[in-house]
Amino acid sequence: MRVVVFGGGGMIGSRITSELVHRGHTIRVVSQAGGKAQAPKPPLFGVVAEVTNPTSVAEAVRGADVVISAIGPRAGQSPEVILGATRGLLQGLRKGGVRRLVVVGGAGSLEVRPGVHLADTPEFPKEWKPVADAHREALSIYREEPELEWTVISPAAVVEPGARTGRYRAGGDQLLVDANGVSRISAEDYAVAVADEVETPRHVRRRFTVASA
Repeated sequence: MRVVVFGGGGMIGSRITSELVHRGHTIRVVSQAGGKAQAPKPPLFGVVAEVTNPTSVAEAVRGADVVISAIGPRAGQSPEVILGATRGLLQGLRKGGVRRLVVVGGAGSLEVRPGVHLADTPEFPKEWKPVADAHREALSIYREEPELEWTVISPAAVVEPGARTGRYRAGGDQLLVDANGVSRISAEDYAVAVADEVETPRHVRRRFTVASA
């Protein structure tokens, strides 16, 4: 498949890219305009685009089978970039003739109990709240999108570099925890879940979550 990855240089995005390359897909990595663009090594192809600009997005994604967004704020950047990217991608994919979009979402909008999101609990770190709120609003925007085949994949509460086991648990809108009440997944296994959804769509126009098996 021909896959375009926005945010492919980040902690999660780079692992998604590596997983897809390992599976034999053709990957185009999009660097943010104004950022430090790096020429990716073969077999990756690199382009520069402004993710908040629909015309720029359309040029970057044209001809792709699937687009992946792993966009998040860089150091010192406002979380509003998440919302700008959401609008830019939805409009840009339509202009570029691409229907499938898979998005790295946030865990903050997952329910810890009926009607209560993780981001609204006292234990949720205050410094993470602005990004969590931006992801939550972005999810609302995606849920209003009637045409494109979008999927938002929320990770567990903690997602960080670790082992690739190739296994994970999947759920809906509720936070997944283990027997000790811990919600965690390695970035490598999260990337496996993203690649699985790219190859075999099971959650079109839906959000789902994954955690360690």
